Amino acid sequence: MSKCITKQQKNAGQATIAVRGGLNTDNQYGSVVPVITPSTCYRYHEFAKPREFDYGRKANPSRRLVEETIAQLEGGADAILTNCGMSAIHLISVALLTPNDLIVAPHDCYGGSYRLFNSLSQRGAFKVKFIDQSDPLALQEALALKPKLVLIETPSNPLLRVVDIQAIAKQAHEVGALVLVDNTFMTPILQQPLALGADIVTHSCTKFLNGHSDLLAGILVFKDQKLADDVLWWANNIGTLTSAFDSYLLLRGLRTLSARVSLQQANAQKVVEFLVNHPKVANVYHPSLSSNVGHDIAQKQQKGFGSLLSFELAGDPAVMPTFLQALNLFTLAQSLGGVESLICHPATMTHSGISAEARKTAGISDQLLRISVGLEDVDDIIGDLDQALAAIA
Repeated sequence: MSKCITKQQKNAGQATIAVRGGLNTDNQYGSVVPVITPSTCYRYHEFAKPREFDYGRKANPSRRLVEETIAQLEGGADAILTNCGMSAIHLISVALLTPNDLIVAPHDCYGGSYRLFNSLSQRGAFKVKFIDQSDPLALQEALALKPKLVLIETPSNPLLRVVDIQAIAKQAHEVGALVLVDNTFMTPILQQPLALGADIVTHSCTKFLNGHSDLLAGILVFKDQKLADDVLWWANNIGTLTSAFDSYLLLRGLRTLSARVSLQQANAQKVVEFLVNHPKVANVYHPSLSSNVGHDIAQKQQKGFGSLLSFELAGDPAVMPTFLQALNLFTLAQSLGGVESLICHPATMTHSGISAEARKTAGISDQLLRISVGLEDVDDIIGDLDQALAAIA
C-alpha cells in the first residue's frame, strides 16, 4: 500500500482521503500537488537492481498515487488502474477465468459488461450465466454450478435495482467463488463492498470518481494483496494501464468527490419527488422509493441513494424524440457521474449492444430514460424536465 499515506490519513474520513490523496509527495521541490511523471522508462540503480518503477506499462508514479488513494477509499489492500472501465472488467476475466470456468452476472447489468461476457463466452473463453440476482431460487441454482466468479452490480444499470452484497457474497464464498462488485454508481462514499464481503471492487473511473467527463479510466480494488499481485502480472502482460496525465486528472477529480456526490444526491432526490407525481411519467426507478427493487437493502448497505435515476414516459413511444429534443439543460449522452446533467435512452444507447429479447428480460423498455443528475441549480434541472414533459402530448 501507499508510501505516501500518512498515519493520520489511515484513520481519516472519506472526504479527507479523497482530498489529500497524493498531496505533499514531491521531495524534490516540495510541490503540494503531485508532479506528473510521463517517463516510460526508469534507470536501474545498477546491474540487476531496478528501482521501484522500471517500465511504464507495469507501473507509473502518477498512476500509483491514484491506485493508492482509491484503494484506501474502498478499504482495499491494493488497486490496479486501467485505461477504461471495460478494460478493468476484461482484465479480471482474462486473469481469473479459463474455458471451463463460469461467471454469474446480473441479467440487468451494464450493456457493455453483458456484451463482453456474452461475446467472449461464445468464443469459448469462459462460460457465463445471466440471472436475476434478486431471485433467491435463480441465485441458488446458479451457485450450485460452482462458478469461479460472481459479478454484482448494485444499484443496477439502468433500473437501479439493489441486491444484498453481504448475503450474495456469503453464498458465493460457500461454493468457492470470488465476488466482484461494480461500485460505479455508489462510489466508495456511499457504499463499501469490501466491508460487506466482496473480494474485488471495480469502477468506471470515467464516471463519478473523475466527475468531469474528460477522461477514460477504470480500476480494480482488491481485498487480498496476493490476488492483486496476480492480476497485476496480467495487466502488465496485456497492457491495460492508463497514462500519467489521465492519472493526474483523475486524482484531481477525486479531491471533490465527496462534495460532488453529496450535492448531486440531494438534487436527485428533488428530481425524484417531481417525477413521481407527474402525470406524463409512468414509472420512476430510484433506490429511495419503497417501490424500488431492494429499497430495504439499500437502506441497510448504502449511505445514501445516489444521483442516478430512471423513469418511463407514459403514453405513445412516439413521443420520445419530441421530449428529448425539447430539453435545453440536459445533454443526451451515454455517460454519467459528471458535474453536468445527462440523459440517456438505454435501449438505443448503453444497452443497444444486447438483443431486444435480453432487454425485455431485464425490464429495459423503449420508454425508459436514465438521468445522471448534475450540479446545476436544482430548480433549473426540474424546470427543464417540466417544460420538456409539457411539450409532449
